[in-house]
Amino acid sequence: MRWATVEEESALPGLGERITHPEFAGVEFVHVRAKSLLNHVPAAAGMPFEWTINTYRGCTHACSYCFARPTHTYLDLDAGKDFESVIVVKINAVERLRAELCRPSWGGNHVALGTNTDPYQRCEGRYRLTRGVIQTLTEAGNSYSVLTKGTLVTRDLDVLAEAARRGVCTGVSMSIPTLDTDVWRASEPGTPHPQRRLEAIAALHEAGIPTGVMVAPIIPGLSDAPEQLEAVVRGALEAGADRITPIVLHLRPGLRDVFLPWLAEVRPELLERYRHLYARSYAPKAEQQRIHRLVRRIVDRHGGEPGRRRVVRGDERSSSGHEVPTPTSAQVEQLSML
Repeated sequence: MRWATVEEESALPGLGERITHPEFAGVEFVHVRAKSLLNHVPAAAGMPFEWTINTYRGCTHACSYCFARPTHTYLDLDAGKDFESVIVVKINAVERLRAELCRPSWGGNHVALGTNTDPYQRCEGRYRLTRGVIQTLTEAGNSYSVLTKGTLVTRDLDVLAEAARRGVCTGVSMSIPTLDTDVWRASEPGTPHPQRRLEAIAALHEAGIPTGVMVAPIIPGLSDAPEQLEAVVRGALEAGADRITPIVLHLRPGLRDVFLPWLAEVRPELLERYRHLYARSYAPKAEQQRIHRLVRRIVDRHGGEPGRRRVVRGDERSSSGHEVPTPTSAQVEQLSML
């Protein structure tokens, strides 16, 4: 299912007018009026949620491994540079959401934010669409959760804390693949420093908001060393994360064409290993299980209260209403096609 609506596509002949802002050097923004904001996830996809919202398309975080990159090709843009420098903005997101929540047919289902591109990427500071969306969902009493790498989420602590108190916001999950500064700079250059993300987790936790950390993706040969995993998992637990979800890198077609040339530049000696490890989209099951066991042992050593801080394996499904609905590694791949 294509992410762009018919209305968006008709509004973008040749991508339409591109807008620039002085504080975003080298980035262009395309303003569109979305026909619909609530995206239905087909049951066949097997996701732990049925509805999603994405206020932006493309992402200045510029993560080399981002599974959403191939979605930019649906607008005749490339999955490489265009994905991180041409950002589509749904400028009518809040008004559309208000209208859709009022429809008699809307059943008040849980909504997941951040399942494709980041709702708290840097341009949210200018557009404030995500804040408007969570305010609207909170006012309506409609359950939602947030997945992000953006520390800008702490700007909205007032809304999120009130929503969590009322049981409307079921949690915020922060993606922190590693604390290794060299790996961070190379693989996700547009994201906030991982230490700042841990501080955001601590602030969310202090405000009473259920929190999770996705150690994702774990990149073989770059961020899967025991000491690297120990650092990020221990940091997440000390910050107050309620659960840890490790996900090993996957390389589906489209993303592979971006990631492997990047790897050839930063770590060419790993290319031969990757040709064997990723003969298919996923690393071998044994490799995934090895990393999951390692992370679980780290949590057992540093996890604190039994039953509160837990590892969610890549093949587990969320069941508690107090947990952030997080896709498993097998489900992550499907998100880019919704």
